[in-house]
Amino acid sequence: MTDKQVIPEFVKGEFPVSHNRFLRWVGRLGLRVLGGWKINGEMPHVRKAILPVAPHTSNWDFPVGACVMLAMGLKLNYLAKSSLFRFPLKGLLTKLGGLPIDRSSANGVVGNMVREFREKNELILVITPEGTRKRVKEWKKGFLHMAQQARVPVVPIAFDYARKAIDIGPALMIGDELEKELARVKSYFEHAHGKHGEAC
Repeated sequence: MTDKQVIPEFVKGEFPVSHNRFLRWVGRLGLRVLGGWKINGEMPHVRKAILPVAPHTSNWDFPVGACVMLAMGLKLNYLAKSSLFRFPLKGLLTKLGGLPIDRSSANGVVGNMVREFREKNELILVITPEGTRKRVKEWKKGFLHMAQQARVPVVPIAFDYARKAIDIGPALMIGDELEKELARVKSYFEHAHGKHGEAC
């Protein structure tokens, strides 16, 4: 293990989860109804992380992901435009893990999220690095900048429709050479086939 793979002490701890048994049952039921999805692997022992989810090729990714979240009792966060966080949606978006982002801010999305990671005791952020449901050759590197600057690990989550499997990768600390780091992260998705299109 190299130095950049060592998880900082302020990140180590129990992965944030909910212990609501009913919601976990709902999630497991949903995975069966959606075709018998299986979850391979476990979330690492960290309180802060960025979860890139890929391949993202269909609107069906959301209900599958929601069922996985419920089945595992995960407490996850996602980014949403700050303009949405007003009555009557503010309470619902916040309860569902939404984090308001002001894209016009001088710090930008990356800077805002780095601050959020530093200020919060627990924060698990879900990202779709492809940025679109269409097949793309290049992924957006914003999540790597966030992980590097906030010193939090990246945990790859692959959706493989061919096997009906969710594969949870290891916690990866991000070094300085972002092109190499992007290739390293993407290697954990090479086997995964989206609902539409070939593997990553």
